[in-house]
Amino acid sequence: MNASVKCFVALGIALMAGCTVVPGSYHSPTPGWFLDEDEISEGEPLPDVVEVHAIGTAILKQQRIHPVDKGVPEEINLSDDQYDYQVGPGDVLQITVWDHPELTIPAGSLRSSEESGNWVHNDGTIFYPYVGIINVEGLKVTEIRDMITERLSRYIENPQVDVSVAAFRHKRIYVTGEVDEPGLYPVTNVPTRLIDAIGEAGGLTTAADWSSVVLTRNGKDYRLSLRDIYQYGNTSQNVLLQPNDVVNVNPVTDAKVFVLGEVGQASSLQMGRNGLTLAEALAENGSFNQQESDASGVFVFRKAPMGADHGIDIYQLNAKDAAALVMADSFDLRERDIVYVTAAPLVKWNRVLRLLVPSMTTLLLGVRTEEILSE
Repeated sequence: MNASVKCFVALGIALMAGCTVVPGSYHSPTPGWFLDEDEISEGEPLPDVVEVHAIGTAILKQQRIHPVDKGVPEEINLSDDQYDYQVGPGDVLQITVWDHPELTIPAGSLRSSEESGNWVHNDGTIFYPYVGIINVEGLKVTEIRDMITERLSRYIENPQVDVSVAAFRHKRIYVTGEVDEPGLYPVTNVPTRLIDAIGEAGGLTTAADWSSVVLTRNGKDYRLSLRDIYQYGNTSQNVLLQPNDVVNVNPVTDAKVFVLGEVGQASSLQMGRNGLTLAEALAENGSFNQQESDASGVFVFRKAPMGADHGIDIYQLNAKDAAALVMADSFDLRERDIVYVTAAPLVKWNRVLRLLVPSMTTLLLGVRTEEILSE
């Protein structure tokens, strides 16, 4: 648990001991919500950094379609048509000149293509009879074929040349974290996507968080989700990998939410491989404190998406309504969400929020600042 979260837990305990009133004006609920206007107390507007939503059918519908619609940044959204292997030092080329076995296998026919092929030296060159020393680094096999054909034609009439890579040794991708066989895996002439790399590494371990896969490319991190691919059919997450990419599968123990306020026990909860709903989080913590809590005052604090015009989304649930309890079981929490159950009655929600927002803003946006600086 990092320092920001520890501070938050300490703050939450203090709030549980003395929180009776809270902040600001209430943003209009989503359509279909079941609160009357006279149930919402007036107060000063909440800061612009905050946007409030009522957990209702509109929010749940948006949540269901979100994983399918979620894309990836344009710079890593490459198609197979944009992929073609380029030869580099360490690769072994198999060069075949038809009807000229003395050129094709000059060292004998009992050795494999990898053993008898033309090794690309550290300076990116190879030697071939009649052709001499040629620089092949960064070239496609079709370009190397054309080069050799052109030079051999000075000595052989209409040479028929074929070039392939017998051993891929120059380019690698790295697969780490919660996979059965972490390590280095070669980049070949066949495009390698995220699922391919995970399969090469033996698949996920039981401790893997399949919704939290980090791709590091050129010093920049991208968060990907195998869950979106398998469960929602979001193939945009199955990105085409490039040489020197690092794929890290995080352990599920890193994905946590925090439950505070008038609950059986304030604590952090592991989300588990299949995620965690709001109802499950409340049940795990002993549900509401029946003597102290007001079941109508349940809040979920969440960092807004990057690029949003505000910093924090606050989701409110009126858990006294039976239908809302069903909604809570359909509301999926996300990593680092903060669930807070207040003891204040419904009409004082705004004042409750006004008390909580400054502290939540400092903590959640502080974590956002750390992430930006780390990039």
